[in-house]
Amino acid sequence: MSAATDALAGAGRARLDPGRLGNVAVLVLLVVLAVALAWSQVEPWLWALPPAGRTLAAGALLFCHAALIAAVRRRAGASTMTAGLAGFVEPARAEWLVVHASQTGQAEALAGQAAGALQAGGRKVAVLPLSLLDVDTLSRTRRLLLVASTTGEGDPPDNAATFVRACLGNASIRLEHLEYGLLALGDRAYGEFCAFGRLLDDWLRQAGARPLFGMIEVDDHDAEALRQWRDQLGTLGVHLEAGSPGVPPQAWRLATRTLLNPGSPGAPVHDLVLEPAPGTAPEWRAGDIAVVQPPGSDAVREYSIASVPEEGQLRLLVREQRRADGSPGLGSGWLTRRLEPGATIQVAIRANPRFHVPPDARPLILIGNGTGVAGLRALLRARIEAGHHRNWLMLGERTAAHDFHYGDELREWQAAGCLPRLDVVFSRDGDRLRYVQHLLARHGQEVRTWVDEGASIHVCGSLLGMAPGVDAALESLLGRQALDHMAATGRYCRDVY
Repeated sequence: MSAATDALAGAGRARLDPGRLGNVAVLVLLVVLAVALAWSQVEPWLWALPPAGRTLAAGALLFCHAALIAAVRRRAGASTMTAGLAGFVEPARAEWLVVHASQTGQAEALAGQAAGALQAGGRKVAVLPLSLLDVDTLSRTRRLLLVASTTGEGDPPDNAATFVRACLGNASIRLEHLEYGLLALGDRAYGEFCAFGRLLDDWLRQAGARPLFGMIEVDDHDAEALRQWRDQLGTLGVHLEAGSPGVPPQAWRLATRTLLNPGSPGAPVHDLVLEPAPGTAPEWRAGDIAVVQPPGSDAVREYSIASVPEEGQLRLLVREQRRADGSPGLGSGWLTRRLEPGATIQVAIRANPRFHVPPDARPLILIGNGTGVAGLRALLRARIEAGHHRNWLMLGERTAAHDFHYGDELREWQAAGCLPRLDVVFSRDGDRLRYVQHLLARHGQEVRTWVDEGASIHVCGSLLGMAPGVDAALESLLGRQALDHMAATGRYCRDVY
């Protein structure tokens, strides 16, 4: 992983770092104490004034108090935006602003790669997620690089909702001073290819911004499109190394492969345990993604990692996929049938910082279905390792008899108090179909209580069906604006596929 990408991941953690938040709280407390002291000194003088004068003077003091606290908060926010980004600057001082709208970390990694190249070339560079970009910052920016993913069926990334509402819906914003380059990421397997990138490009042009080059669209890691991105940046004096950003692939040995659901009405699901090559100690974090390239394939396959480094193993949960003609899918067929135990494969690990566990002991609600339990298992294991036990897991699958993946382990964690809430629904058991979003409706008041107490929500599993169903259920419980705010601040995170 490049230094810039490492720094970006650090910045994501810094925004929620309890130590920094504690420092902000101390500053605000000092301000309050100072105002209280000032009040004690001026109170006798205030009572000597006529009633109208007392009201005016007290209001002025309270206004100064509020302004001082707001200034402290703005300063704290500005420092955490760039915390951990070694050598980068705050947006107000930047010659280049690099912005990413990322769902699973790829856009963030590519933005970090570009920012690192700009920095290496001696430019003053600021890096922001789209969720922190506002009209004031855009009004001061002269050169912008934007890397934007499209998720779902043409949707913006989850944390972009605030920007979409505040900026894209505002036709009065003028950006004639701005030059920009846009890299749009998408996947033609889904509807509305690169729709969010196209929406951003249209909006920027209509606002008067001038493109440095035509928008570049990337279809699922397409190497040729990424080469075009490098070439266009090269014409601007920005020199990127060839290849995708991130950790280079490493050798792993397939130690075991276990079929978890014999007899299930659904497709077979396999638990793969990979061991690192002797003498290596790969590092990753719960929430990160394993990237493999099946033989004979140009496009790579990505899988949520089900384990944490402390276990010494990389675990994947892979469901067999079938093509239209009934033949095994290229990636899943290779991993679940053709790859022999003991064989060595190359695996790259891509950071997915938006899906990492919160660094503090806040409550955590985990929601998923099917093989999405893989990513949720890793998050739970990380929470348990950290001693944070306020966890609630809601899962959906087909049958209790065949499809409760990692069920014995989850029950053990529940009995040990590490997972005090475990709710599972099986859609094919009973006389009517019921899914994980129905659990949310059933436990709505408790979900609201956990969120009011500061809980974060992580969702992992299928993009079609489960993810929009859960999102709609959460919107019904919490409201769209509150949910968008949670996404923008890292409290509503999704790894869906």
